[in-house]
Parts: sequence; C-alpha cells; structure tokens
Amino acid sequence: MNLAISSDKETKVQGPSRSAARLKMAREWHLYLGTLFAPSIVFFALTGSLQLFGLHEGHPGDAYQPPAWVQKLASIHKDQTVAERHGPPPGFAGEQKGPPEPDEVRRSPQPPEGGRRNEEQGQNRFTLALKCFFLATAAGLVFSTLLGLYMAFKYNRSRALVWGMLLLGTAIPVALIAMMV
Repeated sequence: MNLAISSDKETKVQGPSRSAARLKMAREWHLYLGTLFAPSIVFFALTGSLQLFGLHEGHPGDAYQPPAWVQKLASIHKDQTVAERHGPPPGFAGEQKGPPEPDEVRRSPQPPEGGRRNEEQGQNRFTLALKCFFLATAAGLVFSTLLGLYMAFKYNRSRALVWGMLLLGTAIPVALIAMMV
C-alpha cells in the first residue's frame, strides 16, 4: 500500500514540476527575445509617432520642411531603406501613367454644412483623437519596453546574456542599415 501512495505522490509532484519547468522556459524565452527585439520596438514606436502627425514629410510651398534625420528615420521605418524617394518605384503597376490629376478631382466631396468635417484642418476631429490615442500607445510601448529591460537586468541571474541580446538586437539592424548606405 505504501508503494501505491508514494507513486501517487510522485505523479502529483511530477505534474506541477513539468508545468513549472515549461513556465520557466517560456519566461526565459520571453526575456531573451524581448531583450533582443527591444531596440527595434523602441525605434518603431518613436519613428511611428513622428509619422502620425506627418512630421516626416514636407510639401513644396509649405512652411514646414522636415529635418533630414527625420526623413531618414521615416524612410527606414516605412521602406526599410535610407533612400530619399518615398512611394512606389518607377514603373510600379499601381502608378499613374498620365499627367497628374488636379487637386479638385482628387479631393473627396465636401460634407454638407454642419457635417463633422473640420474645414480648417481638412480632417475629421475623430482622426485627431485617434492619432492622439496612437501617440499614447507609442509612448506606452516605449515605456513598457524600457520597463521590461529594467526587469531583465534586475531579476535575471545572467546579466551578460541580457547585455549580449540587447547589443545584438541593436547591432544587427544598425549593421544592415550601414551596409545599405
């Protein structure tokens, strides 16, 4: 009878320990993958927030012309290249073949008087609210990523491995961008 009881206890103890081992392995993978991709997450959150309000593009005749570094970061974010030209490549299937359309033809019809369109800005007020929400999302993503890095260094035994993953996650995209230039 003791054998049956002890084997039942071993089975019960063994079940949770397997689950605990899987959880520990999942936490380690999360830690190291999160540390590896943290620099890219921060980069895309920051450059995406610049693009929310069009800070990366200037138009001929506009008073605002973006700094070159903002244009370069936006180009990396949007096109994964450091080229100055944005948009489809020449001869792209969706590109227009004839002369460009006048602005009046491209504009959508104006809503009736009293509509929700803000004539001064030319955009819906809910669009601005959505952009502000996405800006807050980008800030939250940067903050939570930095908090995750803090936790990785604070609560992990192998700081060298955490540093290695963080440096690797920074070096790979920087090296690839440097090779493109």
